[in-house]
Amino acid sequence: MSSEMKPEKPLQPENLPFKTRVTGFLIASVIQVISFSLRIKVKDQSGILDQRPSGALIWAFWHNRILVTPWLYRKHLSDRNGAVLTSASRDGAVLAETMRNFGVSSVRGSSSRRGGQAMVELVKWIRDGRDVVIIPDGPRGPSYQLQPGIIKLAQKTGAAIFPILVDYQSYWQLKSWDRFRIPKPFSKVLITLGSYESIDSAIDDERFELERLRIEKVLSGKPEV
Repeated sequence: MSSEMKPEKPLQPENLPFKTRVTGFLIASVIQVISFSLRIKVKDQSGILDQRPSGALIWAFWHNRILVTPWLYRKHLSDRNGAVLTSASRDGAVLAETMRNFGVSSVRGSSSRRGGQAMVELVKWIRDGRDVVIIPDGPRGPSYQLQPGIIKLAQKTGAAIFPILVDYQSYWQLKSWDRFRIPKPFSKVLITLGSYESIDSAIDDERFELERLRIEKVLSGKPEV
C-alpha cells in the first residue's frame, strides 16, 4: 500500500542558500505537525486510491489550500513520481525546498520568469509518465482564477487534469493576496479527489476559454450540471 512508502528526497540544488534550506525544512516540519493533529477525510471521486491510472496526471488545487496536500501525497499517493511547478522567485525556492522534504521534485518557472522553459520541462515530465502539480491561481493570483497554462499543458500532452478540493471546517486566514488558510489543530478537513478532466487538443480560442472556466468551476466546487 502506498501509504506505507516513504519517498526519498530529490537531490538538493548545490547553490541553494542555507537560509532557504532551513526555511523549507522548518515549514515542512510544521506542516507535518499540523497535519498529524487534523481529522482528515478523503472523498475519492476519481477512484485513484483503488486503481492507479496508467498515464501521468496534472494535479490542480488552489494556492490557499496547499497546506494539507503534502500530507495527502505522503499518506496515500507517494508511489506517484512527479514534480510541482514553483515560481522562479525566492518564495518559489522556499516552496520547492519544502516540497523536496516530502519527496517531491520541482520545476521552476512562471508566466513572467522562465515560463517557456518551465512548460518544456513539464511536458517532458508528463511524456516520461510522471505527474506534475500546477497551482493554477499562483504564484500571485488573482485568487481562485485559473490561469491558462494548465489548459495549454493538458492540450499539449493529453494528460488529464486531477482536481483536488480542500475544505477546512475551522481555520485561520492570513492577510496575503490569496487569503491563505491554516486549519486549526484537531479540526476536520475534507479532501475531495475529483474526477479526471480531459481537454481536447484541437479546441479553438472560444472553446479554450470555456474549458478554462469549466475547470475553474470544478476546482471551486461548482461543476457544470
